[in-house]
Amino acid sequence: MLALRAEGLYCPAGDFYIDPWAAVPRAVVTHAHAVPAGALAGAYLTAEPGNELLHSQVRPRASIETLDYGERHTVGDVLLSFHPAGHILGSAQVRLEHAGEVWVVSGHYKLAPDPTCDPFEPLRCHTFVTEATFGLPVFRWRDAGEVGDLIHGWWRANQLAGRTSLLFAHPMGQAQRLLAMLDPSVGPICTHESVESVTAIYREQGIALAPATSAAAAGDWRRALVLAPPSAHGSAWERRFGPVSTASASGWMRIRGTRRRRSLDRGFVFSDHADWPALLRAVEETRAERVWATGGFRAPLARWLQERGREAIAVETPPEEAEP
Repeated sequence: MLALRAEGLYCPAGDFYIDPWAAVPRAVVTHAHAVPAGALAGAYLTAEPGNELLHSQVRPRASIETLDYGERHTVGDVLLSFHPAGHILGSAQVRLEHAGEVWVVSGHYKLAPDPTCDPFEPLRCHTFVTEATFGLPVFRWRDAGEVGDLIHGWWRANQLAGRTSLLFAHPMGQAQRLLAMLDPSVGPICTHESVESVTAIYREQGIALAPATSAAAAGDWRRALVLAPPSAHGSAWERRFGPVSTASASGWMRIRGTRRRRSLDRGFVFSDHADWPALLRAVEETRAERVWATGGFRAPLARWLQERGREAIAVETPPEEAEP
């Protein structure tokens, strides 16, 4: 059904690529930040809930066609449909059916509840192409409510110390999930412009998020929590806030020493990807005969599955930008 080419995963029967990492004529896209810089396609096909986010990532007037979740569409000789992946707004798994075979390409996904996107939908298939960003047993996430309590406690302690709380998170998806769980009664919430632009799209789709103001305005920040992308850490932009306490919300905070290497005061283990138990559960629920593991720790995940009698391979893909 799929072949690995220099441009990415290619479906010969449909003549399209899924989440390509180079320019191609036709791209099927699982979610908006699966489109790397420079990987422009002649035409895109994506799930309808992710339409506006994808438009924000690609060139103006790009040709984007959409399908509702579960809607079936024939592309060449392939019956294709999108199904919720639970990663970010509009994220989707791609179900492909051809000549009696069913393949599912997961894209990025998580199984944990998230009020900002549709929940992951398990799909039966012959071959499951799964991400493996956090494909090691060490990666296990706390309940989001527990993480929220830790963030609120850190925020309150900073207020007493007269420091601005500067929290770094991926600006697309993760920052909005944090906004859905932050308590605005603790203090004002402010956002970096890269977070603001994505948050506006979420709000337009009726997703309930905590009120936030732009961090571009001048003000007394000592009671505020400021949400910003990791790239803002150590920048001139950060210095405007005076005394700060810095923290990151990321799955990589699960690795000992990561917080120290990134010169952060706190690290909160929080991710929009599946952790190790969720990866194994997702694979099991597909009842797949074969598993392709991509990205991240693909080799350890494939080996673990092989040792337990499942046909699995690690699919070599280009290095990804590290995501939380």
